[in-house]
Amino acid sequence: MTEFLPNSAEEVLETIQWAVSEESPLEILGHGSKRGIGQPLQTEHTLDLSRLAGITLYEPEELVLSAKAGTPVAEIVAALREHNQELAFEPMDYGPLLGGEAGRGTLGGLLAANLSGPRRLKAGAARDHVLGVHAVSGRGEGFKSGGRVVKNVTGYDLSKGLAGSWGTLAVATDITMKVLPAAETETTLCIAGLEDAVATEAMATAMGSSAEVSGAAHLPEGVVGRFIDGAFSGGGQTVLRVEGFGPSVAYRIDLLARLLGGYCTIGTLEGDASRRLWREVRDCQPFADGTPAPVWRVSVTPSRGHELVDAYRRAAGANVYYDWQGGLIWMRMEADPEAEILRKMIAHFGGGHATLVRAPLAVRAATPVFEPQSPALAALSARLKEQFDPKGILNPGRMAFT
Repeated sequence: MTEFLPNSAEEVLETIQWAVSEESPLEILGHGSKRGIGQPLQTEHTLDLSRLAGITLYEPEELVLSAKAGTPVAEIVAALREHNQELAFEPMDYGPLLGGEAGRGTLGGLLAANLSGPRRLKAGAARDHVLGVHAVSGRGEGFKSGGRVVKNVTGYDLSKGLAGSWGTLAVATDITMKVLPAAETETTLCIAGLEDAVATEAMATAMGSSAEVSGAAHLPEGVVGRFIDGAFSGGGQTVLRVEGFGPSVAYRIDLLARLLGGYCTIGTLEGDASRRLWREVRDCQPFADGTPAPVWRVSVTPSRGHELVDAYRRAAGANVYYDWQGGLIWMRMEADPEAEILRKMIAHFGGGHATLVRAPLAVRAATPVFEPQSPALAALSARLKEQFDPKGILNPGRMAFT
């Protein structure tokens, strides 16, 4: 196997042009923190972008940052913190869940996986914050899309189109992101002892209020002890985050407490304790246990998630917790993933999709990791692939199952 380690965008272009001419597929990597997601690849060559790193432009007053694709997200977060700014969609770090180190994800991987975190229900995902990209297609052609200003989108925005493509359409070399001011402070309201169905009602009430909740999760009794070193007691916890200026946060937390006071025992987490909790919710901390036990990331209608979990548990064992007001369910299976059962249940309970995030190699190879597409959407995806990578040079088969 040959490992290509380009130092510049020009060398990336040359490498892909060579691969096209030789019809020799490439595995595209940053630091490999998400390498375990998707179908296993069998390629002779690897294109490693880890040397293509560094912040190339940062204008705090314009809320814009540009960096090379191999730049660690941790480096970007640190630079933003110095100016009290952040990536508002708080991208997940898959490293620990997949048995790797924290802080190894790169900007290119962030875009390719369209990462997000608990604040997605308010701020969206990576595709909603990318402003521009320089990239090389699977044809060996360089192109750019978007720019370095917030209002710069006309026509079809290719930079957003690459989000969630997992490196199968093009290789980004430089990316420009919108950044936002970080909140002055945050507080999390914690409601103890709610069953899943009641917690779903409480989260819906909170999200429908004027409290401007930026995070809503339910941590059932089976997993709650694995958050913040077991600090919670009294059964499951339903947690609601409020961010902003101190007086405003205090007022909105009081509003929520009065609104939800009839449910059960209420407490709060302040400042650093709150931030730690939401990092652990974001990064699937309770299931980052060093095992290859199957973990699914399931997106459903928020009001139906608890019904799906209840039904699935009647068929197979699983440990779960809920994010995005119940619309995102993290499921750790006790046995091999029952993909067909799970996906039929998702369709029954209002629709959605499921991604197998972690599993042994043999299981990944035998399971449709990403949600199978409808015939119409599959045909559209095939046409898009034909336009960008007709010879299947980039991450061949990673998102496909045959």
